[in-house]
Amino acid sequence: MSKNFIRIDKKIKSFNRKLEVDGDKSLSIRWALIASQAIGTSKAKNLLQSEDVNNALRCLKKLGIKITQKKNICSIEGKGLNGFIFKKNITLYAGNSGTLGRLILSLLIKSPYKIKIVGDKSLSKRDFSRVIEPLKKIGVNFYPNNKSKLPIFIKGTDYLRPINYLEKRGSAQCKTCIMLASLNVPGVIKITAKNSRDHTEKMFQSLKVPIKIKKKSNYDFITLSKPKILKRFDFDIPGDISSASFFIVLTLLSKNSKIVLKNININSTRIGVIKILNMMGAKIKFQNIKIINGEKCSDIKVKSIDNFKSIKCPTSLNSAAIDEFLIIFLIAAKAKGISYFKDLSELNQKESPRLKIAAKILKLMGVKLYYNDSSIKIYGNPNLEIKKKIVIKNFLKDHRIFMMSVISALSFGGEWKIFDPISVKTSFPSFFKKIKEIGGNLK
Repeated sequence: MSKNFIRIDKKIKSFNRKLEVDGDKSLSIRWALIASQAIGTSKAKNLLQSEDVNNALRCLKKLGIKITQKKNICSIEGKGLNGFIFKKNITLYAGNSGTLGRLILSLLIKSPYKIKIVGDKSLSKRDFSRVIEPLKKIGVNFYPNNKSKLPIFIKGTDYLRPINYLEKRGSAQCKTCIMLASLNVPGVIKITAKNSRDHTEKMFQSLKVPIKIKKKSNYDFITLSKPKILKRFDFDIPGDISSASFFIVLTLLSKNSKIVLKNININSTRIGVIKILNMMGAKIKFQNIKIINGEKCSDIKVKSIDNFKSIKCPTSLNSAAIDEFLIIFLIAAKAKGISYFKDLSELNQKESPRLKIAAKILKLMGVKLYYNDSSIKIYGNPNLEIKKKIVIKNFLKDHRIFMMSVISALSFGGEWKIFDPISVKTSFPSFFKKIKEIGGNLK
């Protein structure tokens, strides 16, 4: 998209398609960072070609890692644990990615020089104290000492020490940061973490990293020891469930439509969106299930329905659906009755204050709701149709806000002008191509 906005003035027509979506963002970034610590050349097929992932690769190159990309294969030549080439005056740009910005810190904990970490306008507003504080306890230095937002400087030490870490927000980024740090910390690190996505645990297990995991109710108890080496590892990265979810919801909301989304990651910590939507009346099915590097993957079969049920969403599903609530809200807007979602403060720690902005968009659509910093109550209208002009801008170029708006326009009608289409490059660069494949009319 060359313009700074797109226009949508027609609802999507009925469709029946098979579709592939881009590679999983969480897996892509984690694979790249961990591959940089392995010995030998690791290869990934279907690595997500997004800005977040590309920024991760650029950071690794600045740290002396050789990376090549040919067709659909990315190769990373790792030099082993702490194999980076540290130089003076290195600046690493994390762009819009909280995942990259936080996780890269954990691989710099032995740097003899200060390394500057910077991000874009949105990332520079986000709180980094949640990873800075535990890394300080491990022995890492940050400058300025009391600063919790980017830009910041990190300087490592040879005197690293293990810690007991409590993660009580359900943030996979925070948990993973300490897990990655354990690759270079002598002794035993113990993590008590509220349930969240477990991609790093599965990668560590497949790589034979010394890790023990005990699951109890809402928390995981993880024990880690420094491995001697990490061996190279290849990964055929499946499609991203977060990206697939936009098409799941679009299909559900469209008349007489069907879609099969091919080879999607359905890790149990990521399919909260499926569970919630099925509770609201959908009949989403998994087909051709297989395991890839410990990750469960399948095709996802979806067909439109006419009647949605309201929901009092179980908070136990929040972590597993945290990136998909924006489009779940669209189903709630069409449901019969009142839907209630609570304990969602983590949404405001994303690329934008998502709960606040999503509420604003829903109000523009004519949806009755009440919300505060951590919860939202949506009064559904099964006959919701939009017949007015709607302009969406000033959302900090949040990719998921943009895509939520596109799905809203295609599903409910109206005349929409949605700014910052470039934002999709953060996580789903082929988004427009896929929308057009199923008949969406974008101007």
